[in-house]
Amino acid sequence: MGQVSLRGIRKSYDKTEIIKGIDLEVRDGEFMVFVGPSGCGKSTTLRMIAGLEEITAGELQIAGLRANEVRPADRGAAMVFQSYALYPHMTVAENMGFALKMAGESKAKRESQVARTAEVLRITDLLGRYPKELSGGQRQRVAIGRAIVRKPKVFLFDEPLSNLDAALRVNMRIELSRLHKELGTTMIYVTHDQVEAMTMGDRIAVFNQGRIEQLGAPLELYQRPANEFVAAFIGAPRINFIDRPEAGAASQAHQGLWARLLANSEDLAAQRVGLRAEHVRLVAADQGVAAEVELAEHLGDSSILYLRVEGLKDLLSAKVGAGHSGVLAGQRVGLDVDASAALRFGADARLLA
Repeated sequence: MGQVSLRGIRKSYDKTEIIKGIDLEVRDGEFMVFVGPSGCGKSTTLRMIAGLEEITAGELQIAGLRANEVRPADRGAAMVFQSYALYPHMTVAENMGFALKMAGESKAKRESQVARTAEVLRITDLLGRYPKELSGGQRQRVAIGRAIVRKPKVFLFDEPLSNLDAALRVNMRIELSRLHKELGTTMIYVTHDQVEAMTMGDRIAVFNQGRIEQLGAPLELYQRPANEFVAAFIGAPRINFIDRPEAGAASQAHQGLWARLLANSEDLAAQRVGLRAEHVRLVAADQGVAAEVELAEHLGDSSILYLRVEGLKDLLSAKVGAGHSGVLAGQRVGLDVDASAALRFGADARLLA
């Protein structure tokens, strides 16, 4: 069983507290993703689970047993790092089987487990090669294979795809998701890439300054973020934020946009509204809120438009279909919004019910 339980976990270096009390239950067989900006504590938390960082306070349980004082090698967890860290003088097969060799497994058993793992990872034809003869994606598969042969209760991934190019990252995301389905083993995956988080995780824990801001399924975080931080971090392009206009000081365009956003609500507690780019629509210039196109990114099947609205300090982004591919920078347009999709935030930056 691969349940992982973190109860009141804290980490301090001298008097500086890095992890500020984390409570989290990772289910057996779950693909859990830790996501957040650099320095938020996600990798430190993963390293505490692995036993590579000492836990200052709180309790860690793996498979129902306290693991705080258990040696890393005895925790039943296998970690895959950002760097492949393969032994250059060993073949792929030798790299994959090295941990088994150190554990005293027989040559026959090592070869059998390496062969089965290579088949799962589709790298059987690489077993006789050396790391210098492999591509980046192949090296990462070997690093993952080295973890798999140990048959751990939990796989720990620390930004394993960040050294790969964009196309290869997409392929490896698919491979890791397939691998999780085949093995059914608990996986905890750290990334700063919210696209990786959204496409791979059963659930996502959004970290910020040593705390978990929200835990939930990908679409739950996207559609009902707990606060402005989660709303801004999850989703691309970044969510639009529109502040409540100041009475008597706001532009007509700002006031008109705010009125459209709250068309279905009389909630006066909303101090800020978040709106995803796909919920901003273009209409005739004389029918909507006046705006000017600052930048147009035409992606083929869709376009991302960045729009200047008088009175707003930030540009609004709009994701529109291929029918608007002729829209150019400098063009005047009208805006409308899907008010039912607007996210209303209070003065404390938390989502209003």
